Amino acid sequence: MVHELPYGEGTLTAELPDRARVISNLEGASLAPVKDLPATVREALAAPVGLQRIRDLVRPGARVTIAFDDATVPSYGPIRGVAIRAVLDELAGAGVPRDRVMLVCANALHRKLRPSELAFLLGDDLVAEFGPRLTCHDAEDRENLVDLGRTSPNGYDVEVHRLVAESDLTVYVNARYNRGFSGGWKSVCVGLSTYKSIRCTHTPDGMSMSIHANRMHAVLDEMGAHLERRLGRRIFKIDTILSNPLEVAKVFAGSVDETRRRVLQVMETLLPPRRELARERFDVLVYGVPDWSPYAVFSHVNPILTLISTGLGYAGGVIEALGRPGCTVIMATPVPARWDRVTHAAYPEVWERILPLTRDPYEIMARFAEDYARRPDYLDAYRRGFAFHPVHAIMAVYPLKRLSHVGHVIVAAPSDPAIPRHVGFETAASIEEALARAVKMHGSDCSIAYVQQPPLPSAFARA
Repeated sequence: MVHELPYGEGTLTAELPDRARVISNLEGASLAPVKDLPATVREALAAPVGLQRIRDLVRPGARVTIAFDDATVPSYGPIRGVAIRAVLDELAGAGVPRDRVMLVCANALHRKLRPSELAFLLGDDLVAEFGPRLTCHDAEDRENLVDLGRTSPNGYDVEVHRLVAESDLTVYVNARYNRGFSGGWKSVCVGLSTYKSIRCTHTPDGMSMSIHANRMHAVLDEMGAHLERRLGRRIFKIDTILSNPLEVAKVFAGSVDETRRRVLQVMETLLPPRRELARERFDVLVYGVPDWSPYAVFSHVNPILTLISTGLGYAGGVIEALGRPGCTVIMATPVPARWDRVTHAAYPEVWERILPLTRDPYEIMARFAEDYARRPDYLDAYRRGFAFHPVHAIMAVYPLKRLSHVGHVIVAAPSDPAIPRHVGFETAASIEEALARAVKMHGSDCSIAYVQQPPLPSAFARA
């Protein structure tokens, strides 16, 4: 069998054995885009689920915050701007003028966005109109953060942007769901929070893309319930399912819990559980890795993002579901040694200083996370520049936990073999060479799966 695998900015042709199973990690069905996005959003706002209409939640002259997903959410159509304008119209009907509204990009520990990048997400008109009333969240700005205490029964710390605590209403615009990973209370309790709160879920074992029984969202649900109890008012949510990175398929509005429930009901019809992709488990998994990452929008990837965050993380999310313990993973990528030292300021140091010491993500978290979370030089780059928070570089290596399930990782066709070898991965000049080596390790009758990955929106991300 001959296949074209994602490979850097292009594809790589590979000849696979006839016995190799082709496993699709694609959506089972696609949803048609809505014909009239503004009308669809207005209809959702007119019939919210689990909560009253916006106009019934505020009084004339109320202070309102509208928060929205940042650029790491791969949604490149106009949904953010369209939804914000529709909310502004609802507020105007309730006697809330636009100058009583603040816009906040919920970038969490991700980097802040430049005005031109915000305009890409929202439109030039909103950026120009709101001016200083449009800000990016700063997870280190103590004057604009509120500590709401700890949840019960598990004692999770809940810190949030002051605008959420002090506004009469907060409306959140979610721009896309990525399986069960995004949306829900993650929008507020991560996107508008601090490392103190985010560390409750962002651990090697804490993050999950599961649509059902999602351990991460169980924590976030407890945090969200605590937040609403402390504030004495509800958060209004707009949740979105996309047809493709540019077009919207469905919009739900209302309470955080109910909109997420409606979204997941749709998602489960599109995406079968990963453990049901195949009845058997395989000795060898083969897939390609593109030069794309949600953390490289308006920038470019680096070896950590390519090999670990995407290679073992996003693309490697099927490893435990499809691979036998001790399996061999073959990923094809040129993995260029490029570093954006403005956007990913702390990443090169994690690569050069920490990964040669250990590839154990639990040890990395225990030894280095708190230190990087407090590094003054990198924090200054996050707060006053356009860099990711320094602890984000630590979190980006947490997918290394998959090495406890994997026997060997072979990177096929790297531009410089020294790059993957730096993190202990093996290399091969081609996929065919990597497969020959895997067959020697697992036996001539070993089982092989080629995993077809969803098309990633790299072209849109670079727009």
